[in-house]
Amino acid sequence: MRVLVTGGAGYIGSVVAAQLIAAGHDVTVLDDLSTGFAGAVPAGATFVKGTLRDCAAEVLSDGIEAVLHFAAKSLVGESVADPATYWSNNLGGTVSLLEAMREIGIRTIVFSSTAAVYGEPERTPIAETDPTRPTSPYGASKLAVDTTLTEFCRLYGFGAVSLRYFNVAGAHQSADGGWFGERHHPETHLIPNVLAAAAQGRPVQIFGDDYPTPDGTCLRDYIHVTDLADAHLRALGACRAGQHRIYNLGNGAGFSVREVIEVCREVTGDDIGADVGPRRAGDPAVLVASSAKIRSELGWRAARDLRAMAADAWRFTQARQSR
Repeated sequence: MRVLVTGGAGYIGSVVAAQLIAAGHDVTVLDDLSTGFAGAVPAGATFVKGTLRDCAAEVLSDGIEAVLHFAAKSLVGESVADPATYWSNNLGGTVSLLEAMREIGIRTIVFSSTAAVYGEPERTPIAETDPTRPTSPYGASKLAVDTTLTEFCRLYGFGAVSLRYFNVAGAHQSADGGWFGERHHPETHLIPNVLAAAAQGRPVQIFGDDYPTPDGTCLRDYIHVTDLADAHLRALGACRAGQHRIYNLGNGAGFSVREVIEVCREVTGDDIGADVGPRRAGDPAVLVASSAKIRSELGWRAARDLRAMAADAWRFTQARQSR
């Protein structure tokens, strides 16, 4: 199948593109490189630099049969400071993509949504039927895309799947030995920040240790990026005309900040220090998503544990430092 991966020069998009190629698909990556890296585009993919508004129609018209859509801005704090950019990019850009797909006759799309659409949940693990109450323009813009996809499926016969997940971690090694991992600027994810602290010999910051959790630090859901990519490939095969399926992806339990730091200590062999500061505003104590629905319908489950995530992320960090 000829597949377009938007945002395929980013962390998750590049891993999914690599797995699509390994599965025998013909992959084109469209990315404006505003946050992605040309070097992250996997070997064997056709790369087009550009935005959804400027290039989607032209790229789609070159025999594309399906789209996996990752192109988005994804920093919660930035979205609060500059909501217009997030609405324009995340919703406006996606509508441009969907309109181009509709005009050309492409009806299959897998969308990288987010569990941030649920906001501060009433219960955990979070199910797909729980209320959606995003607390940031980022989460709200992703929820608006989900709503738009539902309408395009109803009105135009699209077949769509949205995948909602929290924290993605780890790195993916391709068959040729190359590594695909996180290199955000700025980096906001816990595991790469802890590993960076280890590499630089400095302590990591913990925001609050007085939460109602077993060790007082926040619990969060983590999924290995390779497992996440597998879910996207399964979702691609599950797209059905006229249907918009939504799946949460989670491990069902979650890991605390202190657990993450301890696993990173084991992986790196360094006694990583930790400085405890005050809570950050808006940080819920526990955020964990249920994956019962996708496990039942598509047979997906998270196969790699926290240690594998940290170990692979550390190997990626070391591989980059050795270049």
